[in-house]
Amino acid sequence: MKTEQQYFEEAISIQQYMDEMSTLREESFAIYDKFIVSNDEFIEQLKNSDVHILAITEDWCGDAMLNNPIVRKVAEAAGLEMRATLRDADTVLIDQYLTNGGRAIPIYLVLNGAGEVVGKWGPRAPELQQFVMDARAGLPDKEDPSFEEAQKAMYTNMRQKFIDDSKYWTYVYEDFKKRVSAIL
Repeated sequence: MKTEQQYFEEAISIQQYMDEMSTLREESFAIYDKFIVSNDEFIEQLKNSDVHILAITEDWCGDAMLNNPIVRKVAEAAGLEMRATLRDADTVLIDQYLTNGGRAIPIYLVLNGAGEVVGKWGPRAPELQQFVMDARAGLPDKEDPSFEEAQKAMYTNMRQKFIDDSKYWTYVYEDFKKRVSAIL
């Protein structure tokens, strides 16, 4: 079985991943282009650490659309190498990092200089989890004929909020910062 470091070495850069996205590319770049990372204590901590980041992701994922640009900006501000591997290309890796028994993405693995996983973050900040749960609670029952259309509208609405409202970006940044700072 491959190590996380081997997955990292075989992965593509987050820049190449985002450049080659076929789904939600414009939406991801809308966030990437607007999100600004201030050079705070966290960025300084990262600059002084010997870590790199592996994102387990897919371009159709709304959470990845929101999280990848933010974590990429953090990595760039700190001068860290960040690469992306596709969840569905090899499920052995994601199956080691299940969320509530599911293959939820994106997952970010923080690896030290020796290639060992020293931290994990994802798939979403607690405030975003609550937002999604509240939105899902408003959906009709799955057996209801209007369920599919209502769910599609819910996801469209969520994606637009993630692009337009910077508070969602702050939720991602602050939770990522909290989790990763604890391991540095």
